[in-house]
Amino acid sequence: MAIDTQNYRRKLRSRQARVNLVPLIDVIFTILIFLMVTSSFQAVSDTSTSGKPQVSQSSGSSEYYLIPVAGLKKVTVNGVDMSKDIRNSAIAVHTRVIDEGEIIIKPKDGSIIITAPAGMSPDKAVSIPQT
Repeated sequence: MAIDTQNYRRKLRSRQARVNLVPLIDVIFTILIFLMVTSSFQAVSDTSTSGKPQVSQSSGSSEYYLIPVAGLKKVTVNGVDMSKDIRNSAIAVHTRVIDEGEIIIKPKDGSIIITAPAGMSPDKAVSIPQT
């Protein structure tokens, strides 16, 4: 009695490997559900979204704060050019402008556009930085 090994080899070669994706998808969804259930989410309770410094964050009793911008060339306050007050690519800005006004920094242009609060002159809104 001879063993037919050629027929057996043909059967092995003709069979393709089959991967059943259903159990893989089930496992992935199970892991996803587990991670979602065990994770804890918290809402951010920080109320300050403007990026302005809080009064408690400042140290000292300075009336002006330094705003450095690399390559600063032009400072405009309420449409008035105040570029004469720039020293070492920085400008000193009054605290009232930081709290009540608007400061737009354009680093690509090397300029700062400041809108001072009502009643504040451009000369008082910015100053030459003290070294």
